[in-house]
Amino acid sequence: RQPLSPCVAGERLCSTEEATAGSGTYTRHGFIFSSLAGCLKRKNEDSELPVVSVVRDSESQLLPKVGAVVTCKVCSINSRFAKVHILYVGSTPLKSTFRGTIRREDIRATEKDKVEVYKSFRPSDIVLAKVISLGDAQSNYLLSTAENELGVVVARSEAGVQMVPISWCEMQCPRTHTKEFRKVARVQPQFLQT
Repeated sequence: RQPLSPCVAGERLCSTEEATAGSGTYTRHGFIFSSLAGCLKRKNEDSELPVVSVVRDSESQLLPKVGAVVTCKVCSINSRFAKVHILYVGSTPLKSTFRGTIRREDIRATEKDKVEVYKSFRPSDIVLAKVISLGDAQSNYLLSTAENELGVVVARSEAGVQMVPISWCEMQCPRTHTKEFRKVARVQPQFLQT
């Protein structure tokens, strides 16, 4: 294995006669350029030209920061909070999972005293939330779903079917037509994970 050499976005890597452009690169005027900052990888395919690609530097681990919208999966709930694993920051998947907590008072913007965690989230729900304070090795990131755009985006019913939102506080199973309470997100298209 060759050592990976670092490169910056827009850097000219080589001519299109020497190699084929792979992921993280683009060609212009007979040259291959890096489209992102990362490490240059050169892979030889059979007898053809080597493929050059740029992979993001694993050292520059993306961290959730205050104000970032994250996609997380609910692990457990109790009467005071929901514990989650943060999977994405924006649309970028995280290499390692971070733990987060959505406290009862951070679930909704209104009628905070009437919020019930088990009527907002269930384990294995996929939730859009906003980071409101940073965690460390011991404690979790504190997250909020108080905005309309935040909340449950994917939930499965008891029958194991993906439910359909029918209001801002309920989802319904298309198979059994059972309704379940959730803090439903009004999803903005840019946050949808395909």
